[in-house]
Amino acid sequence: MASTIDDVARAAGVSTSTVSYVLSGKRPISAPTRERVERAIQALGYRPHAGARALASSRTDVLALMAPLRVDVDVAVIMQFVAGVVTAARTFDHDVLLLTSDEIAGMERVASGSMVDALVVMDVEAEDPRVPLLGRLSQPAVLIGLPRDPGPLSCVDLDFDAVGRLAVQHLADLGHRRIALIGSPRAVMERHTSYAERIIDGFTHGVAAAGLEGVVEPCESSSVGAADAVDRVLARLPDVTALVVHNEVALPWVLATLRERGRDVPDDISLVAVSPPDVALGQPLPLTSIDIPAHTIATVAVEMAMARVLRAEPAETRLLAPRLVLRASTTPPHA
Repeated sequence: MASTIDDVARAAGVSTSTVSYVLSGKRPISAPTRERVERAIQALGYRPHAGARALASSRTDVLALMAPLRVDVDVAVIMQFVAGVVTAARTFDHDVLLLTSDEIAGMERVASGSMVDALVVMDVEAEDPRVPLLGRLSQPAVLIGLPRDPGPLSCVDLDFDAVGRLAVQHLADLGHRRIALIGSPRAVMERHTSYAERIIDGFTHGVAAAGLEGVVEPCESSSVGAADAVDRVLARLPDVTALVVHNEVALPWVLATLRERGRDVPDDISLVAVSPPDVALGQPLPLTSIDIPAHTIATVAVEMAMARVLRAEPAETRLLAPRLVLRASTTPPHA
């Protein structure tokens, strides 16, 4: 039979209200008393009912994570973020409610029903229709992404503008003068997804600043899409000597198409991947890459959410500086 709060009170020699205050933190309890209560809780294996705990503390100990699983996103990468959020939430004794669509009605239902303490939202667009609603909720929200106007919301992401500039700078330093960016699928571009637009901006500005020739091509996440993107690059820039690829799903097919077109990596074309490290290392040739630190971004998002829940800290934006890892796929261009 499960233990009750009365059992804990009797074992600790205190009142049930004292046990409730220890659990909720709503009133200060002396250290010796708190220790007796905590020992009794541990000895009896007592677990407070979630609903009662929420009423006592005005918290639910649940975070909502909105991670839309679209056909044009890499689910494997999305799940790295999900795993990071879940792991970080457990350090705050919180569970995670996963919402896999971007329907505003579902978000409103979760928030208005006081089911969660805070929300973490992924796949953010430049003009995201969810942002105004999130700003009106009583629960704080953290965006993994950067809209043009985040309003009162906290944001965290990799600095994708700096990613584009860093990739161009690395290739320019090696002596490449004609480079291309193979990016996200057209649907991602047409939604004005934040990260896709920002890496293009960084790449374009980096190319202009260095006086290089550069082109940008979207790429569908399929073998046919990768082949089409590579062929469009070769048609627009026949003497291209370097590629930046920001499409984890298409990356293996981009490499395969280059081989089929007689372009060896890195002898004929250097390649920088923008991807999680395991993707760059999982190719036949270890790829020079700018890592997408999914776990770190997810952890920071949870920490920002809990800072607002526990300490009412103000909203903030954090963009993580990119880091390029040099591997075997980039070399100076051959004469």
